[in-house]
Amino acid sequence: MVRLPRFVVAAPASGHGKTTVATGLMAALARSGHRVSGHKVGPDYIDPGYHALATGRPGRNLDPHLVGEQRLAPLLLHGAAGADLAVIEGVMGLYDGQIGGEGFASTAHVAAVTGSPVVLVVDISHASRTIGALVHGVASFDPSVRVAGVVLNKAGSQRHADEVRRAVEPLGLPVLGVLSRDDGIVAPSRHLGLIPAQERDEAAAALDRLAAQVAERIDLDALVELAASAPDLDAEPWSPANEVTPVDGAPVVAVAGGRAFTFAYAETTELLTAAGCRVEVFDPLTDTELPAGTRALYLGGGFPEVHAAGLAGNASLREQLREAVADGVPTVAECAGLLYLCRSVDDAPMVGALDADARMTPRLTLAYRTGVAGHDSLLTRAGERVAAHEFHRTTVAPTHGDTPAWLVERGEPVGFASPTLHASYLHTHWAGAPRLAQRVAEAASQRPFALRSPASGRYSHRSSLAASKEPATHRPASLEGTTTPDLAWHGDAELADGLTDFAVNVSDEPRPAWLDDALADALRRLEAYPNAAPAEKAVARRHGRAPAEALATSGAAEAFTLIARARAWRHPVVVHPQFTEPEVALAAAGHAVHRVLARAEDGFRLDPDAVPEEADLVIVGNPTNPTSVLHPVADLRRLLRPGRVVVVDEAFMDAVPGERASLAAVPVPGLIVLRSLTKLWALPGVRAGYVVGDAEIVADLRRQQPPWSVSTPALAVLTATTGDEAVAEAERRARLVAGQRAILVDGLTELGVPVVTPASASFVLARPGPEAHARLRAEGCAVRRADTFPGLDATWTRVAVRRPTTTRSLLAAWRRILT
Repeated sequence: MVRLPRFVVAAPASGHGKTTVATGLMAALARSGHRVSGHKVGPDYIDPGYHALATGRPGRNLDPHLVGEQRLAPLLLHGAAGADLAVIEGVMGLYDGQIGGEGFASTAHVAAVTGSPVVLVVDISHASRTIGALVHGVASFDPSVRVAGVVLNKAGSQRHADEVRRAVEPLGLPVLGVLSRDDGIVAPSRHLGLIPAQERDEAAAALDRLAAQVAERIDLDALVELAASAPDLDAEPWSPANEVTPVDGAPVVAVAGGRAFTFAYAETTELLTAAGCRVEVFDPLTDTELPAGTRALYLGGGFPEVHAAGLAGNASLREQLREAVADGVPTVAECAGLLYLCRSVDDAPMVGALDADARMTPRLTLAYRTGVAGHDSLLTRAGERVAAHEFHRTTVAPTHGDTPAWLVERGEPVGFASPTLHASYLHTHWAGAPRLAQRVAEAASQRPFALRSPASGRYSHRSSLAASKEPATHRPASLEGTTTPDLAWHGDAELADGLTDFAVNVSDEPRPAWLDDALADALRRLEAYPNAAPAEKAVARRHGRAPAEALATSGAAEAFTLIARARAWRHPVVVHPQFTEPEVALAAAGHAVHRVLARAEDGFRLDPDAVPEEADLVIVGNPTNPTSVLHPVADLRRLLRPGRVVVVDEAFMDAVPGERASLAAVPVPGLIVLRSLTKLWALPGVRAGYVVGDAEIVADLRRQQPPWSVSTPALAVLTATTGDEAVAEAERRARLVAGQRAILVDGLTELGVPVVTPASASFVLARPGPEAHARLRAEGCAVRRADTFPGLDATWTRVAVRRPTTTRSLLAAWRRILT
């Protein structure tokens, strides 16, 4: 019997905050002196990246499909060796597992097998007493699962939290903590979990903030006591040394790493090491040659499609890899590795070792698989079955070679295999099939010679782009000569025939059918004057407001005009760089506008102390156009004063997953929030927007508004985009934007183009220099000049987020102008 204090962090469904809470707890417990081991139920490799950052130890996976139920407890003990507490993050809803498997591979399954108590994280933002019924049902559904405590997430107020607490605690379940919707507690960017160790300063800082917030709001002592209640485990720790036999000669296995290849289960390299190999990690983005003495290659998972520009630019390594595979160097490639070995990814040149090409698709392939070997190969023997999973948004054509790597459902052949190669989309966990590691080690040891090293005989040169490029933000250039920028210039002025649009921040996704149906229906009602009242009630309901606190407008631009005319502003302030229409409207109304400039060296973050105390109107964007910076709620609240109106332009807030940092639902005197519906829903021709906030201010705006200024089609858009279906679709689109933005940011970074990060909107602000705008235009790409924004000059450029294939065409053009 082995003692290991532990608990599982679970939820009723995805989206309740498991990753945020689990990562925050790991970091908070580690910072309080505990040696914490982080684990993840299921095959996911992004969340374990968070766990590694939070704990300083490798993140581990516990997946009964991949490794077998009998290995769960041994692998948990192996991963937790030397730790005094293990935190296991669940997957999906507590009881959700393999489809048709009666909960197999669910969080509940792993909790029951490992005897781990469960801490339930519940998003309470849309209910109060009903949360008690939900928790009761989850806790009593399966007697083999012990739900031992609850964390309430996204509480709207203390009163709201107290109501939920009173509903939950009579169930005999302690409420271990309450996180407020306004706390700004969010997980770091998902890509932070994928950053190699030498680049983790920003991620560590984000985790420090998260840990401090979680420690303040969750009872860590109670959690440690709960973890100690877990029973001893009747198992011995898994050991790679017991699974393989060492080979002679310590052959070098080169394992791809860095930003493009972030995923390999820790047990994979542990097994190779136990099998007598020397594992050397190389970075396909920056290393120009393979490690000296390489006798085998392991190209695991990651995101080569995101980093296609950087991978394509490293031609010398691509050529060496192509020759290595052709020469028979034993090579295993899973998913990302498969793409890298293809001729191209979305036309960006790759290694070319496989006679195939890869392309991004909008469809996500996510499934457990069982691979059956149809033939003997480097990795498998005919007839063998290995558990695996797939996770990708690409396709490869052709899907398989003459000898496929696997046969999957219904005998479908997939992948490419030979006596020295095994490449496919399937991810395997070698702890569940250690013979795979043994075969790679034996093939490496039997190689008659190693790859020749460079003349120096040293490990390959690392030409680190990160070490040579400028920082992502810069001190603002002097405003001399730019104090009167062309405020009337907008992105659509950049467009012309033959140019691909990266200048206008309008989604390139097709509109949902239900939205087009609403517009079509509105066109059949044009014989009547518009009636804004039903749409305003729908907007108010969407944000938990009274109807008097909502005003429909003809886009956000009209709202700025109404604000400018509403009162005799004495000292109006616009925080720049930001959308220029507020200043234009104020000036047109005869007001002298005062600018407050956010500083580049501060990442263009809002400094509330820089706003003059005498300001009676403050206008700020969030996230801000053109910087894409999302300001914390706490900083925005600091702007509020008696006698001051604060206007927050949230035109791009619907591009932020979860709309975190939004103030649209926060009833605060003196605050109004503007929204535009033209960007996310691709409707610039239908001027649709609204204002929500202080009823007195909204009434002042209403008095300035001409009758029937918002058209019937625009009102139809307002109504249609406030329903539950629309909110869910908006969230899907926001998450899509986040993934597409990461491709753009990473691609620009790899090209050495400084970008303002973290970016949160459907565009990014880059500083490529004064010539880039015109040179990209000559290459057929229209980007938005930024010298028309106060505080910026011609060295800055705004770039809209587009679909991956479109973005890669821009990156290819950018690469051409840099060479």
